[in-house]
Amino acid sequence: MKPKILTTLQNYDRRLFMADLVAGITVAMVALPLSLAIAIASGADPAKGLVTAIVAGFLISLLGGSRVQIGGPTGAFIVVVFKVISDHGYDGLVIATFMAGLILLVAGFLRAGRLIQLVPEPVINGFTIGIAIIIAASQLKDLFGLSIAQVPAEFFGKLEALWRARDSVNVPAMMIGVLTIFLIVALKRAAPRLPGLIIAVAVTSAIVAIPGLPVDTIQSRFGDLPRSLPLPAIPSLDAGRMLELLPSAFVIAFLAGVESLLSAMVADRMISGRHRSNAELIAQGAANLGSSLFGGLPATGAIARTATNIRAGGKTPVAGLVHAMTILIVMLIAAPLAGYMAMPALAGLLILTAWSMSEPHRWPEYLRERPSDRFLLVLTLVLTVVADLTVAIGVGVMIGLAIRLRRRAVPPSDWKPPQR
Repeated sequence: MKPKILTTLQNYDRRLFMADLVAGITVAMVALPLSLAIAIASGADPAKGLVTAIVAGFLISLLGGSRVQIGGPTGAFIVVVFKVISDHGYDGLVIATFMAGLILLVAGFLRAGRLIQLVPEPVINGFTIGIAIIIAASQLKDLFGLSIAQVPAEFFGKLEALWRARDSVNVPAMMIGVLTIFLIVALKRAAPRLPGLIIAVAVTSAIVAIPGLPVDTIQSRFGDLPRSLPLPAIPSLDAGRMLELLPSAFVIAFLAGVESLLSAMVADRMISGRHRSNAELIAQGAANLGSSLFGGLPATGAIARTATNIRAGGKTPVAGLVHAMTILIVMLIAAPLAGYMAMPALAGLLILTAWSMSEPHRWPEYLRERPSDRFLLVLTLVLTVVADLTVAIGVGVMIGLAIRLRRRAVPPSDWKPPQR
């Protein structure tokens, strides 16, 4: 459970620091617009995304079990966070995040890191695609600049409301959103080492700001972003409220644990390394505790940002610390500039994020899986979209474990008639 940073610093030198410095700054430029967009999509103040990226991102790199893991708010949490805020208010989310941090700490100290292998892969794939669909649907209002007073949380109700508002399409907003998507894709292909996300969002936001197009920005909708971190405060831990929020806390802890360990395994393959799963869980617990103390969002290891860190040359957890400190510096110095980011640009960014989350390159592979795996994936996907993430995960894991036992030819129980 020893943090990786203690191992890597033993032979640390100037060459490694320069590589980590460049990678950390590069990842920060990717994480900055994503953190703002994820917070907004979650129904929270955009500044909460920056707070989470700074506090949780720093703690995940400081205490984690991976050399190159980058942590912060991720798209996987949008659905859960939005529901918790809708049902229990933002203070309820802070309490649930605090409790999730405690659950992850306990899991790490109990060495539960290897239990991820018990979660069937079709369940993970199913709820990931389901979350991606919900995220994409939630961004259509801002992408097209639709005039809707209140967008329903329920999926089909949301689609119906969007369709009814189709005559209110804001053409400039739609063009900004589409142009942002095009620029991100083009820059990724033409110059993959550049921070294409921040460049694309900056260019399209400038197109909005300079001529004063009638398009919503972060500043016009939410006001000025703060130029400092809030003071830490322990959330109000009322016993009744904690019991009410316990299911949400378990879902947050489950998602944080699963996504961080998946991200660490992907990173291992990219760098031919080996992460420490229990240290990673402890880091996720500390990060979520820390984020909640500063009023932030749930956090976990981010696969896309971790891969960006590796491609940019990150070698040790110092790159993650640089990433967090860079976002803090931007918050302290350039927060007003971030307020000019156009809402359709952030919507386009999140739609592309949702597309990447769904891993379309793997869809043909899913179609070749066993019928039981395809059924499990589709069931989890549908339950995620139309019911609830808690239900989807619970049902998917139970059915998946039953299928796994059957494949291993476990003999049926020897039922005996009751003695009556």
